[in-house]
Amino acid sequence: MPRAISSEDLGGAWLESARAILADGEPATYDGSAIRELRHLDVVVARPRHTDPVIERLGDPERLAWMHDNFSARGTVAELGGADSYATRLYDYAGTGLDQVAWVVERLRADRSSRSATVTTFEPGRDATYIPCVSLLDFWIPDAALELVVTAHSIDMGTKGYANLVELGAPTGPLLVRVKSAHVYERDVAALETVLGAPSAPRGPGATSPGR
Repeated sequence: MPRAISSEDLGGAWLESARAILADGEPATYDGSAIRELRHLDVVVARPRHTDPVIERLGDPERLAWMHDNFSARGTVAELGGADSYATRLYDYAGTGLDQVAWVVERLRADRSSRSATVTTFEPGRDATYIPCVSLLDFWIPDAALELVVTAHSIDMGTKGYANLVELGAPTGPLLVRVKSAHVYERDVAALETVLGAPSAPRGPGATSPGR
């Protein structure tokens, strides 16, 4: 059965997800590397924001900058074997000129009750070196605010997950990230335990960072 973690903000969602993986994750491997894995994790963020004080304090600035470029700069990503960036996938899908974000905006503008304002980052004809972790973005307005439901085949909650959350933290309503494989690489466990033990790391699924 899926496990759910809820938090008011992105930083709390990241830390609680990481704690759950370290506490209950099972040994597995991903691309030949040892991981601790929690299967079928739903991460719910009530008030996602691009700027999160906890992530800014505890996250790696270079990782955050790298992920931001991935979501904002069109082109290919050398570290991913030359695969298309998320920005390319969203704003120029498969090199066809299709702006999927604009398509979503127009679809919801035409029908605020739409349940099918759904786009994908997966490019089956082009993805050979890398399959994007975040594969489906599903937008809707069930109440008064825009919500985003994200499907991911896997998220590394040790060194990358917080950066994914920041880039996805755009809706005015809640963010739901459904992760098939939420994991932490064994090589990152010690460093993550240090982060989780930091005095500035809040505990509890509803915990917020200082100053919020």
